[in-house]
Amino acid sequence: MGKVNRKNSGNMGDLMITGICILAMSAVMIAYIQCAGIIQQKLQAGQLARKYLLKMETCGCLLPEDYFLLQQELETAGITDLDFSGTTFESAGYGQTIVLGIRGKLKGEMEIVEYRTSTAKY
Repeated sequence: MGKVNRKNSGNMGDLMITGICILAMSAVMIAYIQCAGIIQQKLQAGQLARKYLLKMETCGCLLPEDYFLLQQELETAGITDLDFSGTTFESAGYGQTIVLGIRGKLKGEMEIVEYRTSTAKY
């Protein structure tokens, strides 16, 4: 008697489980990429706040031209609905506390708050 060569029939359940796993991993990767983008925007806002706070230290306040530049840079970074409540706009004397307060929204829904203080050094 000779051996009969039979093909093993594939199991549809295995194929379905593999497809579901690939779909789930794709969803996780997309969510990760979106979160990484939001984190990057938050870090960028923090760097801008630091940059302008250093300028404020030498001037004693947030100058009008710096205010408009900061607003533009934040909007370019994707931050909208900006509010600068609490920010020092009038010149503070040497050694006095200066404040830069930034509040806005990332992608129109997530609130971002950057609140920095320092000392006037001019």
